[in-house]
Amino acid sequence: MNIDWSALGQVTGVSIGVTVAVVVVFALGVLGLARFEGAREDGGGTGGGVGGGVSSLGLAQAGLCFLACAAVVAYGIYLIVPQFH
Repeated sequence: MNIDWSALGQVTGVSIGVTVAVVVVFALGVLGLARFEGAREDGGGTGGGVGGGVSSLGLAQAGLCFLACAAVVAYGIYLIVPQFH
């Protein structure tokens, strides 16, 4: 049996890199959600006012980050399941 150590190292490196990236993007999504909730509790709704821009920006950040995480997971499932090809 012959193991291609270079290919194994590449797969390991890419999987660790993608894992770290997904965790960071998910954490940024949680941060955006916390900003949204904090601005909402402080009385800054989505309208004008002091916290209005921060509230909608936090919600948009959370939505985009969670959507990116879901896309990475869906792509991983697509690569694993052969019936989707």
